[in-house]
Amino acid sequence: ISLAIIGPFRYFVVPPFFVGGASMDATFENGDYLIIDEISYLVGEPDRGDVIVFRYPFNPKQYYIKRIVGLPGEVVVIRDEGITIKNKGHPDGFPLEEEYLPGENTYGNTSLALGSDEYFVLGDNREASSDSRRWGPLKKEYIVGKVWVRAFPFEKAGVF
Repeated sequence: ISLAIIGPFRYFVVPPFFVGGASMDATFENGDYLIIDEISYLVGEPDRGDVIVFRYPFNPKQYYIKRIVGLPGEVVVIRDEGITIKNKGHPDGFPLEEEYLPGENTYGNTSLALGSDEYFVLGDNREASSDSRRWGPLKKEYIVGKVWVRAFPFEKAGVF
């Protein structure tokens, strides 16, 4: 009976996810075991700063983990000095504060206007990340959910 209840809950409501690669170092590292919240985005919208798991748009069988930087309807401008976000509330733009990136810079020369269902995602390890700078905006339909719990390694376990 327990397996009949826990099994579907684990795989359909809060499925597990293993981090593969270095694109989210040092926030999440290769081999981290995460539990994903698939319910929140059914009743709410993804927000800037959320770490999400999504199906890679060019190969939906592959899953990626990245952080949301730009929201629908915004313009994301990346210059070597940092990221600027332009939206209705800030038409001239505001610099994106990324306290989760100790000493990390986002290099590049990109300006991208997001559609009504598009997000701009970046890995926390900008030097080792294939993200929206390379393959463009992420449509909402590919988002699986947001990271909820790191269950392993035990010494880094916690809720996000």
